[in-house]
Amino acid sequence: MHNESRRSLIKAMALTGAGVLAPSAFYGAKAGEISGGESSNTGSGLKQSSLKGNINHSVSRWTYGDLSIEELCNTVKELNFSAIDLVGPEDWPVLKQHGIDSSMCNGAEISLEDGFIHSELHDELEARYLKHIDLVADAGYTNLICFSGNARGMSKEEGLNNAVAGLKRILPHAQKRGVVIFMELFNSKIDHPDYMADSSKWGVQLCKRLDSKHFSLLYDIYHMQINEGDIIRTIRDFHPYFGHYHTAGVPGRNEIGSTQELYYPAIAKAILDTGFDGYLAQEFIPTPDTKAGRIESLKEAISICDV
Repeated sequence: MHNESRRSLIKAMALTGAGVLAPSAFYGAKAGEISGGESSNTGSGLKQSSLKGNINHSVSRWTYGDLSIEELCNTVKELNFSAIDLVGPEDWPVLKQHGIDSSMCNGAEISLEDGFIHSELHDELEARYLKHIDLVADAGYTNLICFSGNARGMSKEEGLNNAVAGLKRILPHAQKRGVVIFMELFNSKIDHPDYMADSSKWGVQLCKRLDSKHFSLLYDIYHMQINEGDIIRTIRDFHPYFGHYHTAGVPGRNEIGSTQELYYPAIAKAILDTGFDGYLAQEFIPTPDTKAGRIESLKEAISICDV
């Protein structure tokens, strides 16, 4: 169901242009205090205490789809970070009004299943991405997402060759405009059956063959824990190829606290230790029934990863 939710939301964005909280004691530090500061349009009244400034935090738009973009911008400001992931051109003006970065732009893709491994789609993908690269650059942003697509019987090697050929058609323009194209790694075991880019090894090989500073991988910690595990070692070994990170709890894709198997403070510290200066974006699906509870989940997640 979560897979379908993200697929439908990203498709909608493209067409338009574009649980229980974790006990803080488990992490050895209390989450940001609730202050009596002014409330926002979310009505939460929450205020995050000052963050350390070592991690560039973000949150994926689709996981907080119950909030308007205005409400989400206000929430982000309340929690003292300044970026939202997976935002298309239709919402960029609101982000700019609030001084919020579009840390990963979307809207150029056809779908999660139809991507750059499919040679028959290269003409359409080229047209869409060349246009979107200009939109991203003109808006003053840098990062633009893409997908491999599903294998449908294609071998890993054929998929690599096709992806290289397709991406080479857009990377010169991305370089000219100062845009970086990111391919996201998904698990093919639970959420995205048959997705080609389902391992770090495949993604790193793609990066090596393209050999471009304007192509990178979006390393989704949730997805890679499911498909291959060994998260911290992988980050240490291959961090030059990982330009962006997503979080979520395993199993279930919910909050990243003590109810799931990953220990995010150590993961965030490992990312920081590589010298990473990109974005770590929360992409978990919050479980509380109320809007205030879901915002509290985000506040807790930011605190957990603020190493």
